[in-house]
Amino acid sequence: MNSVPESSPAAGPGHTTFGAPTAVARFPDAVPTPLQTLRALGSGPRGLLEAEAEIRLARTGENVLPDRRPVRWPRRFLRSLRDPFTSVLLCLGLVSALVAAWGTACVILALVAVSCLLRSAEEHRADRSSATLRELVATTATVVRRASDDSPPREREVPVADLVPGDVIRLRPGDVVPADVRLLRADGLTVHQSALTGESAPVVKQALDLADPALSGAGPFAQPQWCFQGSGVTSGSGTAVIVATGGETRFAAAHDGRAGQRGASAFDRSVRGISWTLIRFMLLTPPLVLMANAALRGRGLETLPFAVAVAVGLTPEMLPVIVTTTLARGAARLARTGGVIVKRLPALHDLGAVDVLCLDKTGTLTEDRPVVAAATDGGDRHDPDVLRWAAVNALWTLQLADLPAADALDEAVLDAVDADGPGAAGADAVDADGPGAAGAVDPDAYEGVAVLPFDPVRRVATAVVRRPGRLGVHTLVTKGAVEAVLDRCAMDGEERDRLLALADRKAASGLRLLAVARADRTSRAGAYTSADERGLTFLGLVALRDAVAPSAADALGVLARRGVRVKVLTGDHPGTAARVCADLGLRPEGRSDADGVVTAELVNALSDAELVEVADRAVVFARCTPEHKARIVSALRAGGRTTGFLGDGVNDLPALHAADVGLCPRNAVDVAREAADVVLAEKDLTAIDRAVLAGRRSSGNIAAYLRITLSSNLGNVIAMLTAGLLLPFLPMLPAQVLVQNLCFDAAQLAFAFDRPPASVLRRPIALRPRDFLRFITGFGLLNAAADLATFGVLALALHNASGDGGEAAFHAGWFTENLLTQALVMVLLRTGRSAAERGAGGPLRAAAAGLAAVGVALPLTPLGPLLGMSALPPLYYLLLGSVLGLYAVGLTAARRRYERRHPADVPDTARGLIGASRGARSDRVS
Repeated sequence: MNSVPESSPAAGPGHTTFGAPTAVARFPDAVPTPLQTLRALGSGPRGLLEAEAEIRLARTGENVLPDRRPVRWPRRFLRSLRDPFTSVLLCLGLVSALVAAWGTACVILALVAVSCLLRSAEEHRADRSSATLRELVATTATVVRRASDDSPPREREVPVADLVPGDVIRLRPGDVVPADVRLLRADGLTVHQSALTGESAPVVKQALDLADPALSGAGPFAQPQWCFQGSGVTSGSGTAVIVATGGETRFAAAHDGRAGQRGASAFDRSVRGISWTLIRFMLLTPPLVLMANAALRGRGLETLPFAVAVAVGLTPEMLPVIVTTTLARGAARLARTGGVIVKRLPALHDLGAVDVLCLDKTGTLTEDRPVVAAATDGGDRHDPDVLRWAAVNALWTLQLADLPAADALDEAVLDAVDADGPGAAGADAVDADGPGAAGAVDPDAYEGVAVLPFDPVRRVATAVVRRPGRLGVHTLVTKGAVEAVLDRCAMDGEERDRLLALADRKAASGLRLLAVARADRTSRAGAYTSADERGLTFLGLVALRDAVAPSAADALGVLARRGVRVKVLTGDHPGTAARVCADLGLRPEGRSDADGVVTAELVNALSDAELVEVADRAVVFARCTPEHKARIVSALRAGGRTTGFLGDGVNDLPALHAADVGLCPRNAVDVAREAADVVLAEKDLTAIDRAVLAGRRSSGNIAAYLRITLSSNLGNVIAMLTAGLLLPFLPMLPAQVLVQNLCFDAAQLAFAFDRPPASVLRRPIALRPRDFLRFITGFGLLNAAADLATFGVLALALHNASGDGGEAAFHAGWFTENLLTQALVMVLLRTGRSAAERGAGGPLRAAAAGLAAVGVALPLTPLGPLLGMSALPPLYYLLLGSVLGLYAVGLTAARRRYERRHPADVPDTARGLIGASRGARSDRVS
């Protein structure tokens, strides 16, 4: 086993040795060579021994950021107190204790404790479920290790958490850099390190042996030989040795556990708006009650416990528990039945609110298997050598670029060449002066020298090859986007315009085009760069067509009926995109070019405000770079849309971060899976539909809970405030208010287990504060009217009672009526158009029945007198039945009238949602 020095500056940034790391150590001015770094880390080019890696893992711990480690129970419990409703309840309990209202204080603090315990338990269970689900898409790294000193090194995939300092790893396009590393070898390597520096463009990385004097003092991120955790490989490949892991990385030190956190989601913004509106009412309630009682009844601080209890009655204290439980159950069910993994629980609600889905067409709307349709020269004449030169580029790009997966276009080109068979002249017939000059080109006759892989910025790939027997000459074969290749060719402007016009005509018919060019260069030992892609000779065009995915048209129809508008953001030619979308019935409309497609050039010319309008109208966006996609998604969100983005490549990262919900398939590149909120079993619109339905089920339950709970609570509060001013005694004692609230809270837990009706699933569900306030105000006033009508019933039933007996009977009567009306509200306001839909809520109906039973029985039990309640005469129950019957009729009529006047707030089964999706903009409330 190799010995490891106690300290060495060669260990690199953020680490002195593998055994004694220091967070954010100084960056050495004297850059160590790769050999010095390996020696300092007790490693070598062949990697660590497996046994040594296990020892180091035990010593340094897992390669996990500090904020991802499990949260302990005490910290989780205290964190629950940060919820705004819980914090307000805690303050009200402390106020009650200060004025010696010990009964009120004890009940309020019990509510706080129960809420925090339930929330902590559900969060713990949700975290365990999420961790189990994340393991299914856990990022791995390719590491080089040996079983023994004498055994050869072997590459294998290991979980990122098992990496240790000194491990030698391979980096390929799409990989997330798993730790801070020092490059040992690099071939065309570029990385995105925006998570650390904010740079949007990829940065070139090289395995320098000596420090670059020009970069002296520029800082570690500018040094080309270092790559840092959180970066994403965009192109090229490399081999590196790990110098820091876990909390010792620059990523952990610079962001202190906050890196990668998204801004407030649609769910967070909605709940925050509703919460703070209610909290304002809660904080205003106690002083209003005190002032009104002091002015009208001459009561002083003795009414403070009652005022506090009234404020508590307005609080939906079960909201955090129900939200966590509902979302966790929905995510677990979605993973179990649909293979969809929700990495961030609030994203499940946002899925239910999504009304615009942005995606690329390849692999989603079309089969991820393009087919070569034709190969033509610059005169649009059939020329098989153009295809074979493209195959030379594809063959050596696949072999030398060390790609994680073969590019679909390269595979299509190679398949087409294999189908045609080798050139008739074989290896000896390679042309000398141009395509076709000496017969057919045989791709197998060339030997690869180097490759510049495709990346979304250059939009071309170049293979450098040589032919055996032709010493001193290297041939560059470039293949890629037509404009990008023509920009690198030696030709006049007139010829370039003619070829562009030819390409536009072919692309307008729905074909996908690759331009091919080549050039001979004097052979050299130095590395090739993009600067060598100049002065090329244009060879011709390879046309490919995309086959429409069999299930795409049906899936688009389903999403349209669910109120989800699909927008296509692609890097393809406008004509290609328009043809595929037309075949699928996605008709582009709005401000666009002649084909009805918004191009990147138009996007560049628009201001942010103008883009909001265009993005909302248009359906297809072509020639999009990663920055265009992110800007379009951001414009949709700025226009009030809840936006999902489906992507699977490095170029989709900006848009994944910009969307409310980022989605990717399980086979996406590592950086895309890391950035996404939801990971699909496959890149398929059907899987997205299942995820949207699951989100709407969870969102529907949360919305139903808020509507029912808040309207009932508001009605009770209005009635108690009014009764407190009309009666010579308090309408309910503080302890009675709090016990009633506790019973209602327990019944409300059934919302987390309800199955919402089918009508709820037909439209996006967004929690809009203005809509909720409108709903709860109307139905709260109706509930208050029923409560106040109970005064007359109690006066009639208890006209002979007096003194404390009358007060106790009044308290018991109103306690029973409140719980019975709350049970009615749970059943009758459950969302659903038909009686069958409203009657299907099994958990809610059972909880409502239990709540009604408690309301009737509790005053008759020994607990009743302890709470200041006495038995009621039979006449009261007869009269109360009449009031409840009238209340049920009025509640049903009011619900139907509300549904007619506000169809945007309640799902409508009769409306065709393809048309509704077009008018969704007017229905939204920002």
